[in-house]
Amino acid sequence: MIDYSQLPTHKILCIDMKSFYASCAAVLLGLDPLECYLAVVGDTQRQGSIVLAASPKMKQEFGIKTGSRLFEIPKDPRIQIVNPKMATYLRISTEITKLFNRYVPKEAIHTYSVDESFLKIDGVEKLWGDATIIAQKIKAEIEHEYGLPCAIGIGPNMLVAKLCLDLEAKKKGIAEWTYQDIKEKLWPLSPLSQMWGIGSKVEKTLNRMGITTIGQLANYPLDLLEKKFGVMGNQLYHHAWGVDLSELGAPIIQGQISFGKSQILLRDYPDPTEVKHVILEICEEVARRARRHKKAGRTISLGIGYSHEEFGGGFYRSKTIDSSTNITMEIYKVCLELFEKHYVPRTVRKISLMLSNIEEDQEMQLDLFYSKRLKQRKVGYVMDSIRSKYGANAILRAVSYTDAGTARHRSKLVGGHKAN
Repeated sequence: MIDYSQLPTHKILCIDMKSFYASCAAVLLGLDPLECYLAVVGDTQRQGSIVLAASPKMKQEFGIKTGSRLFEIPKDPRIQIVNPKMATYLRISTEITKLFNRYVPKEAIHTYSVDESFLKIDGVEKLWGDATIIAQKIKAEIEHEYGLPCAIGIGPNMLVAKLCLDLEAKKKGIAEWTYQDIKEKLWPLSPLSQMWGIGSKVEKTLNRMGITTIGQLANYPLDLLEKKFGVMGNQLYHHAWGVDLSELGAPIIQGQISFGKSQILLRDYPDPTEVKHVILEICEEVARRARRHKKAGRTISLGIGYSHEEFGGGFYRSKTIDSSTNITMEIYKVCLELFEKHYVPRTVRKISLMLSNIEEDQEMQLDLFYSKRLKQRKVGYVMDSIRSKYGANAILRAVSYTDAGTARHRSKLVGGHKAN
C-alpha cells in the first residue's frame, strides 16, 4: 500500500492542443477545427504520402488519422487536403507558450512537445483561482485568440496530470484527478498500453506474467517486478499507484531516454547499397543529437520497413555493445551488421534508428585496440559546431550527394516537412 499523505502534492496542468496541425490549418482556412473535414499530408502530390494530422471529424467519420496514407482518404467534396506549413505551426505553438507565461513564470512551464505542455501552478492560485478555474481561463483564451481547441488534465504530479488528460480530459475538455482517484479511474484500465509509458513490448511481457490491468500491476509483488524489469519494474509499480517524484521537465520514466530518428523515404529503395547510404545519414543525425546532450549509448536498434507494394513487413533488431558511443561510424558499423544479417532482397520504404541504454558522454571508455576513438569523438563535436554556426548543409558526408542521399532535401524542411 502507498501512503499518499507522505507524497508531495502539486497542482500540475497538462495541456494538449487537439489535432494541433489540422486545427491550425483549419483556422488558417477560416474553418471550424471541430466541424471541418481536413487532413494535413506530407505532400499532396504523392499518393503514398503520410497523413500528419486529421481533424476530429476526419477521425470519427472516415477513420483517417495520423499515419494514414493520402490514397486512403475518400473522394468526398467536404474533405480538404493541405500541405503542412510547419514554420507557421511552430510560430503558433510559441505564441501559445507565451500565453501560458501570463499565468505562471517561465520556469513553471515545460514544453513537452509542439502541441503539449505542463504548467506548475503552485502559488498562483491566489491570483487566478483554483486549478480548474485557471484551466478554464487558459482554455478560453486559447480558443478566443487563436480559434484552437485544447484539453487540460490536472493532477498532483506530471504523471497523474498526463493520465488524467489522456483518459478523461480529452473527452470532457477539462478534468482533475487526485491520488484518491487512482484506484477507481486508473486501475481498471486495460489494455496496459493505454497507459502513458507502457509500450507494446512491455505490455506483452506483463500479459505473460498474468497482468492485464493497471490494478493487477499495482498489486503485483514489487520484488518480482524488479527482478524481471530492473529499475523499470520499480517505476511500473509506482506509476500504477500514480506516484511520480520527478521534477517539472524531467523525464517521467527515468532510464527510457533515447535518441532516435525514423524516416519514411520519398521513393522506393530497391538497391541495398542505396539503403546503406541513407542509414549512414541517419546514423550521423542520431549521433549528433546524442552529442548535443553530451550523451552516449550502448544499445543500437535498426528498423527496416518494406514497401506496401510488396506487402509491407520488415524487421527491428538491436545490439548492445561493450562501450557507450556517440561516434557516427561506430553506430553505422553496428547498423551494417544488423542490416546484413536480417535484410531480405526487397524494396525498402522506411528506416528507423535508435540509440538507447544511455550514459553520460564523459563515461565513454577508450579502447586500447582503437587508438583513434578519442580523435573521432572530438571530430564529431567539431562537425556539430560548424553545422550549428553555418547550417546543416555546411558539412555533409559524400553519400548525401548521391542519388540515394536525403540529407540535402531534408535540411530545407521544418520538423521533417514543408515549412510553407
